[in-house]
Amino acid sequence: MKLLLIRFSSIGDIVLTTPVIRCLKKQVPDAEVHFVTKEAFLPVVAHNPYIDKLHLWAHSRELMVHELAGENYDYIIDLHHNARTLRLKRELKKKSYSFYKLNIEKYIYTSIKLNILPKVHIVDRYLDTVGPFGVKNDGAGLDYFISAKEETTKHDIPASHHAGYIACVIGAALGTKKWPVNKWKEFAGRLDHPLILLGGKEDAGSGREIASADPVKIYNACGKFSINESADLVRKAKLIITHDTGLMHIAAAYKRPVISLWGNTVPSFGMYPYYGDNFLSAQQRLPYDILQVNKLWCRPCSKIGYAKCPLGHFKCMQQIEVADVLDAVKKRL
Repeated sequence: MKLLLIRFSSIGDIVLTTPVIRCLKKQVPDAEVHFVTKEAFLPVVAHNPYIDKLHLWAHSRELMVHELAGENYDYIIDLHHNARTLRLKRELKKKSYSFYKLNIEKYIYTSIKLNILPKVHIVDRYLDTVGPFGVKNDGAGLDYFISAKEETTKHDIPASHHAGYIACVIGAALGTKKWPVNKWKEFAGRLDHPLILLGGKEDAGSGREIASADPVKIYNACGKFSINESADLVRKAKLIITHDTGLMHIAAAYKRPVISLWGNTVPSFGMYPYYGDNFLSAQQRLPYDILQVNKLWCRPCSKIGYAKCPLGHFKCMQQIEVADVLDAVKKRL
C-alpha cells in the first residue's frame, strides 16, 4: 500500500505528525510511506527511518504535481488541510483522508473567548485521520532523528557548560509568543546555573542583550547552530525553558523536562508538550510545567500569533513573573 502524507510546515507541526508516520509504517502491512513538505523543513524529517521517500515542495507546482502523480498512490493523508492541499488532492485524484483543524472552534475561542475545543491533543487528532487503516496510538510519543555528523561536541560550547546546562529557547515565529528580553535577562542573571540561549539568526541581538547579564554563565548560541544541532543541544540539556515553539516539541520527543511559557496561544489548542503514554505512565509527575497568565480577558487573541500585541499591553507575557520561572526551574533541578 502506497501512502502520501502531506505536511508542508512548520517545524513543530511536522514533529507532531511523527507518531502518524511511525504507526502507519509499523502497523499497516506493506505500507510504503512517502512524505511531502517544504524544502526549508527537510532537516526535520531527513533522517526519519519510517519515511520511505521524501518529496520537497521546492520547484514549480506543475513539476511537483507531475512528480507526485507519477507515484500512483493508493491513498493521500492530508495532515495540513488548507487550500493548497485541497488543490493538490484534486489534481492527484486519489482517495484521501484529511485532518480536521478545528478552525471554527478556534475562531470562536479567539473571538468571543468561548472554549468549545475538545480536550484532545493534536497528536491524537492526527492519528484519528489514519484510524480507517486500523492504526492505533502506540504510546511511544514523538520522534526526532539527526545524523551523527549533526551531533554537537564539547568543543562547540564553552568549558563552563561541560558539566551541564539549561537550554533557554528565546526565539519564536511571532513576537506575541516571546517572553520579553528584559524578563529573560533578569531571569538569566538571577539563576545560578549555566545557560545556553537558542534561537535563529534573528534572535542573536536579543541573545547578546540577555547574555550581557553574565557572559560567562550565559552562552548566546542564537544563529550559531543548525536546527538539528540545536535539537542535539536540547537533547543534552538538563532542562529546557521554551516558548510555544518547534524546539519545545523536539524536547518532548527526546523526553527532556520542559518549562513552557505561553503568551497569546494557549495549551487548550492541543499543542502542549507530548511525551506519549508509555513514558508518562512511568513518571511520578508530569515532565513539563506550563506557565501562563490565566483569566486574562484578551487571551487567546489568535490561534497563531502576531508580530506584537494588538492591544499594546502584552500582559499575557509581561505578567509571567521571573520569580515563578525561577521557582519552576529550582523544583525541576
